[in-house]
Amino acid sequence: MDDVDADAGPKDRIQSIERGFAVLLAFDDERTNPSLIEIAKATGLSRPAVRRILLTLQHLGYVEPTGGSRWRLTPRVLTIGQHYATSSAVVAVSEPHMGRLVEETHETASLSALDGDEVVYLARVPAKRVLNVTAAAGTRVPAHATSMGRVLLAAAPPEFVERYLVDPGLQPLTPHTITDPDQFRDALEKVRRQGWALVSEERERGLIAVSAPIRDHTGQVVAALSSSSSTGRTSPGHIERYVVPVLTRIAKEISSDLGG
Repeated sequence: MDDVDADAGPKDRIQSIERGFAVLLAFDDERTNPSLIEIAKATGLSRPAVRRILLTLQHLGYVEPTGGSRWRLTPRVLTIGQHYATSSAVVAVSEPHMGRLVEETHETASLSALDGDEVVYLARVPAKRVLNVTAAAGTRVPAHATSMGRVLLAAAPPEFVERYLVDPGLQPLTPHTITDPDQFRDALEKVRRQGWALVSEERERGLIAVSAPIRDHTGQVVAALSSSSSTGRTSPGHIERYVVPVLTRIAKEISSDLGG
């Protein structure tokens, strides 16, 4: 039988692969060049286990030692994300449309999806201007403080949203971040009614963005299309009047191409 059971239990999973990915994911912004001991603390694995996994990943070309018992990722890890981008219908269909979004709005376009309780960027087409925020494909950001996350959470099951409100919760990233659960629920309901989300300076000062949902052939929201700028260049009123019509039209065109 070729079908994979998405609800397979622990006995159906390979623990060594889980541990290998845990070690790879231990390399992050805070641990770009970690020691074996730091990786062991981050993963909860024993030092001998981490050592064997690192040596295996080194053999496969995904990590390399840098001296002093420290390790770093190699460029080969980028191929994993590259394979996703080339095999994902959402990314392949969206990228030409994202180019048009940039041409029509003169602002940066992004495509993202919900992964766990975070938003992960799938693709990005920058405008000629350089914003003070870097978000390459693969970048992960908190869902609650972004317009993309609002769109994706608005389409998520209610029980998922309620769990999110508890863990990780509405962490304040700037003085403008919505942290009250009832206010956040109201914000999601507004997104459902109007079909788009506008967030200003909730994730980062000076950053303003608007997003619309991308739907597949079943009508399910599978991604969010975003246009972002700086508060020094534009305002919520300007975005609602000039960017939202373009963004929502192109999001619907992408959905149509996906069979939505």
